[in-house]
Amino acid sequence: MSHSHTDQEPHNAEAMAEIKKVTIILSVFTIIELILGFWMISMTSMALKLAIKGTIVILMMAKAFYIVAYFMHLKHEVKNLIMTIVVPLMLFVWFIGAFLWDGNSFRNLRNDYNPYFKEQATIKVEKKEEEHGAAKHEAVETKHETVETKKEATKPEPAPYY
Repeated sequence: MSHSHTDQEPHNAEAMAEIKKVTIILSVFTIIELILGFWMISMTSMALKLAIKGTIVILMMAKAFYIVAYFMHLKHEVKNLIMTIVVPLMLFVWFIGAFLWDGNSFRNLRNDYNPYFKEQATIKVEKKEEEHGAAKHEAVETKHETVETKKEATKPEPAPYY
């Protein structure tokens, strides 16, 4: 028994309509994310920025769901296959979150228990003025001479030998 070409057309039309719908949804989510991102740049309120970042993350997760469900064909699969993919993914997300939380805790404890520890990111470095040509070379020589004279001036007297 052969299938006629007309049997496939309704199925293809449904599939094309579904793909168009998902593409439009993904496009709308992306446009909303872009608008929120550009709007967030000019904001001064940190609470509102955090809320917008959370909204963007939720929209990104919705886009990921649509991509996995429709373009990776998991929506039409058996539930056991879906769980085979989703459960390890959730464990991996938990794994990353746990390590980030533990690392942040370690950083905070290190700062609390070692009062002399200072993170490299918090140390302010003075910007030196750039000198050009011979003036720079002379300044370096003068600096070396000054360091050597300071070393000689601060040399401790040798202890007497008894």
